[in-house]
Amino acid sequence: MRADVERAPTVLQLTPTLESGGVERGTVDVAAALAAAGGTALVASAGGRMEPALARAGGRLIRLPVGAKAPWAIRRNARRLAEIVAAEGVDVIHARSRAPAWAGWLAARATGAAFVTTWHGVYRENAPLKRLYNGVMAKGRPVIAVSDFIAEHVRVRHPEAEIVTIPRGVDLARFSPEAVSGARTAALAERWGLVESPRPVVLLPGRLTRWKGQAVFVEAAARLREIRGAEDFSFLMVGGEIDGAFGRELSAAIRRAGLGGCVALAGHCDDMPAALKLASVVVSASLEPEAFGRVAAEGSAMGRPVVATDHGGARETVADGATGFLVRPGDAAALAAGVERALSLDESAAAHMASAGRGRVRQRFSLEAMTGATLEVYRRAAASARRA
Repeated sequence: MRADVERAPTVLQLTPTLESGGVERGTVDVAAALAAAGGTALVASAGGRMEPALARAGGRLIRLPVGAKAPWAIRRNARRLAEIVAAEGVDVIHARSRAPAWAGWLAARATGAAFVTTWHGVYRENAPLKRLYNGVMAKGRPVIAVSDFIAEHVRVRHPEAEIVTIPRGVDLARFSPEAVSGARTAALAERWGLVESPRPVVLLPGRLTRWKGQAVFVEAAARLREIRGAEDFSFLMVGGEIDGAFGRELSAAIRRAGLGGCVALAGHCDDMPAALKLASVVVSASLEPEAFGRVAAEGSAMGRPVVATDHGGARETVADGATGFLVRPGDAAALAAGVERALSLDESAAAHMASAGRGRVRQRFSLEAMTGATLEVYRRAAASARRA
């Protein structure tokens, strides 16, 4: 290994794709911080729409299908990763998902590189071999947990794990109302047909997948119409491919409920700060616990009241009654009531909630804190591996 690992390590992050989402965003953010600190930021991945962002951050993509789960594919990837470690002088392998972690762990054992993992989710263990498969994430030294909720989840299942809690970070220079021009929000409003509408926008960002709660969101819109006696709001679901099976199912549910005038699927959005600024309320309706709750943190950073389901990481990102409202998971009536509370805030209460939300993110969930703590993990892991 290199002699200067404590100063500027070479790190190989492993993630299945670079499409979108918190895992990918964190990969690029850490790559940027590592490159800025003088290190070498490598990412082994199948790639995706965030490749240009990685390049701008100073990272380098090594195209490899590390998300492949077949045992033979994992062993093939492990051999290739070991070759990369040797050729690039890699000090730390950082795995962010299970199949890549198996390949990375085998490569680390073969080469002596440090092995670090980030536990990004609540992995199911309802099949006989799932606990073994998931267990590779506990082999990191250390395991980075993205919230206190995840740290406890790991601790219960793997008491032997060496855990460091590093919450995901929000780029406060990017997610700031002052940083988003009127032209950017106007462009989105025009794209989404909101230019002529004075109605408040209730925004649910996230991939189109059942556990994110979009179906409950649609039902909550119907409940809110009953509460208010009118469709004086716009419910927008932003993210994912709207022409997939679940997108078509949601569109059919909107039509059946007669909500076509106030509920819509907006599809993928490349400018989430502008989308959040356009919103009056930001919703995270996940049916299962979020590992962290990036939507809630980014919504708060933009000064928006957040309505989130009361479990998982949302209990850390949302201060109930102060920065937003927590509601029962899967309960459309509770979600509608939470949105109604947020929409009914007077000007003074809304300003206080915006200030509290931004302050909470600045204090607990800044990008600088996340990347700084992660780079410190790299330095210590590399030094430990070198001594070993």
